[in-house]
Amino acid sequence: MKSKFTFLGLMFAFIGFSVIACAQDSKRPSPPAKAEGKFGAVTVVVNYSQPAVKGREVWGGLVPYEKVWRTGANEATTIEVSGDVMIEGKVLKSGTYSLFTIPTEEAWTVIFNEDSEQWGAYKYDEGKDVLRVKVKPTKAETKTERLTFKMDDSSIMMLWDNLVLPIKVSAK
Repeated sequence: MKSKFTFLGLMFAFIGFSVIACAQDSKRPSPPAKAEGKFGAVTVVVNYSQPAVKGREVWGGLVPYEKVWRTGANEATTIEVSGDVMIEGKVLKSGTYSLFTIPTEEAWTVIFNEDSEQWGAYKYDEGKDVLRVKVKPTKAETKTERLTFKMDDSSIMMLWDNLVLPIKVSAK
C-alpha cells in the first residue's frame, strides 16, 4: 500500500512539474515556433525559437557577421526532413539536423549539422556538418518583428527585421 502512495505522489509531482514547465515555456522572451511544408512527398519541419527585434540593430549587431549563429534563440533551430531533398542543388538526406548560419552582408552560409540536440551554438562542431550551402539574402518589403520561418513550394524562407533568406528546396 505504501508503494502505491509513493507512486501516486511521484506521479502528481511530475504532472505538477510538467504544468509549471509548460507555463514557463509559453512566457519565454523568444517563444517556440514551428514551420512545416511539403516538397513533393517530403515533409520538412523547422522547430525554432522566435527572438524579437525590440528596436535593436539585428544584422551585424545582435547577430554578428561572420560568426556561426544558431538561427534563432534558445535551443539550436532544428530541421527535420522525412526524405531526401535538394537544398540549393545539393542533396540533404532524410533526418533531423540543427540549422546554423554564418551571416555576412553579401551571402550567408547555411549549415545542416548532424547534432540536433544543442543549446545555441556554444558547442557547435564544424566536423558534424553534413551540408553547407551559400544563399544570398534579400531586403524584405516589410519588417518582421519576430524571427519567422515560412515555406512555399520552392523554398524555406527565414524572415527577420528587414531581411529575407530564401533557401531553395526541391524533391530529390
